[in-house]
Amino acid sequence: MEIQHVFHPHNLVFIEDHGIASKAAHCFMCDKPVEDWSYYSCNQCESYLHKRCAEAARKIWHPFHPKHPLTLLPKSPYSEGRGICDLCGKAFRRFVYNCHDCKLDLHINCALLQSSIAANFPNSLHPHPLFFVQNHNNEVESDCSGCQKPISGPFYHCSYCTYRTLFNLHKECAELPLEINHPCHGKHPLTLLPQPPSHPQKCGCSLCRIQWKGFVYSCSLCNFELLLDDLFSRPPLTDASHEHQWMPILRKMSFICDFCGTAGEKFPYFCAACHLFVHKNCISLPRQIKITRHCHTISLSYSLKQNQVEDWMCKICYKEVDISYGHYRCPASRCLYVAHVRCATDEAIWDGTIMLEGYDERSEEVVQEPWNLITDVVEQIIIGELMVASEIKHSYHDHNLRLTFSGKTKDDDSQCDGCTRPLSTPFYSCEQCKFFLHKVCAELPKQLPHPFHKHLLTLSNSHDEDNYSSCSACFRSYHGFGYRCYKGGCRFRIDIQCMLLSDTLKHPSHEHSLFLVHNNKGTSCSACFRKLRSRDVAYRCMKRCDFSLDVGCATLSLTAWYKYDRHPLTLTYLDHYELSQLYCDLCEKKREPNRWFYYCVDCDNSLHLNCALGDLPYMKLGNKIEDIGHQHRLTVVKNIWNCPPCKVCPELCNGQALECKEFGCNFTIHWACCRSSYFWDSIW
Repeated sequence: MEIQHVFHPHNLVFIEDHGIASKAAHCFMCDKPVEDWSYYSCNQCESYLHKRCAEAARKIWHPFHPKHPLTLLPKSPYSEGRGICDLCGKAFRRFVYNCHDCKLDLHINCALLQSSIAANFPNSLHPHPLFFVQNHNNEVESDCSGCQKPISGPFYHCSYCTYRTLFNLHKECAELPLEINHPCHGKHPLTLLPQPPSHPQKCGCSLCRIQWKGFVYSCSLCNFELLLDDLFSRPPLTDASHEHQWMPILRKMSFICDFCGTAGEKFPYFCAACHLFVHKNCISLPRQIKITRHCHTISLSYSLKQNQVEDWMCKICYKEVDISYGHYRCPASRCLYVAHVRCATDEAIWDGTIMLEGYDERSEEVVQEPWNLITDVVEQIIIGELMVASEIKHSYHDHNLRLTFSGKTKDDDSQCDGCTRPLSTPFYSCEQCKFFLHKVCAELPKQLPHPFHKHLLTLSNSHDEDNYSSCSACFRSYHGFGYRCYKGGCRFRIDIQCMLLSDTLKHPSHEHSLFLVHNNKGTSCSACFRKLRSRDVAYRCMKRCDFSLDVGCATLSLTAWYKYDRHPLTLTYLDHYELSQLYCDLCEKKREPNRWFYYCVDCDNSLHLNCALGDLPYMKLGNKIEDIGHQHRLTVVKNIWNCPPCKVCPELCNGQALECKEFGCNFTIHWACCRSSYFWDSIW
């Protein structure tokens, strides 16, 4: 059976045998695997479509939004090219049910979930009606507004509270009694509140310290609050990693947790035999974990025995570790790696995987294993005492590649197809087509851990539907190779330049070593002065210098070239000119004081960073860009002498730009201009 689908140009054939498609095959509408589902397949372009997605109506009336119908769109209707689903809170770029008038969006998977109106939900907990969803097929990953834990199983959803104010509630949390009597507070009954009552400014209670925003049971007469975790009676706890029982202390007290070394002002658990006070959550701390910030597994230690080394420094936050309390350390001999418990188990550092007792970490040494290489050696030669591969077959190219030691190529602007940097020896080249790979790029392993991300990363040369990718570390757009995360819905990507960075950096702009920090909220980059967000990784000086570098500035080339200068320009960090002389010699616009720039000391030429490097330093010249708002595909070009005006700004497109190569279509645009809201407003 064949069908013609409105969102696909070719005929689709119905497939009944689930075993035909590979595990990597995904539905082009919902992006879910097609295995174990009925689906359609395209024989011309290897596209797949679930049967249920193919039958999805173009317009639906959804109970979450009864005012207007929702229309199925093939891509995001917003100028920035992405949006957020108002049920699950995940980002989307393609295939969404949308209400144009109300700006409401639902993933196709979320829109097809079955739901029903919930009756008799108390207004004291939430003012809007709720919908009950029995099975969400793991689409919703937001936290429950009651217990602040991830949604799992049946839940209630508020369709009035959209992204950033999502209200989802576990079925168990929605059915909590509005008033209880509890042994921890026998004087008065406790009332269920949707959020903690107001506390005085600078309050030091545990709720204010953790900034709790979920449900609490409260006694307004005594200013007593009880979290849902502490709702029921607290029996003694046992854990396989500790030989004694943990007894609950049913009163608030100040203490230092002997497992994580942080202060607590709540109800601790106590081991009378060992005289240890711990947080409840710390009882089940994993005894052995693996993080990408260290090459070995690290083990939890809470022994009170002092080590011979006096100054222990956490290798994640680079603050002192008091080893009289719990900490993670590397058990390998002569390895002095140590980390705070909170640092090592931070969700940005650790992926939650627990290493079992007796785990042999040698089984995870992936870098040099044959299955982790994507290059087959065809021919070898001997150079000195080394055996070197002179001809290889690379998985990402159809033809064999020959090793070249000559510095000249057929094209002076040749770039490596892996890292897109200007070609330098030694490199591999294809004799049948213009394909070049630096030797280092050709030898990249298939999988690698990286300190920027908690999951294992996989080498990829595939890009988004626009035919380019954006690095999650430096935020630059790039062609060529990159590493990406395929874990669940994780969309982390990193280009080759950023992949070469480690967790420490010695940069010529600063006298001290810089260290990788994951949470940089409230700080700014000392080079470009960009305010960093909490999810941005950056390098920071730990010697109270207040110096930070974001990844984009940390990876700037130390030299650049200018067409009117025969010398290389050097990346310069301090400016000794008067304000009236701060100009860029290329664009002739002012330079901001204290901003980095490129400078030739011989010719006294100064250039903005972007003027020297261009907007697209990691994009390959000649490559096509899809879906940029123009009727034709645009080509990445580099204009040096003949610089046409931009169709938007309309300043000259000097350096890298996007150009339409169709006959008679004189369209050229800056990369920054094609990303601007003005450009998108004009084409809509």
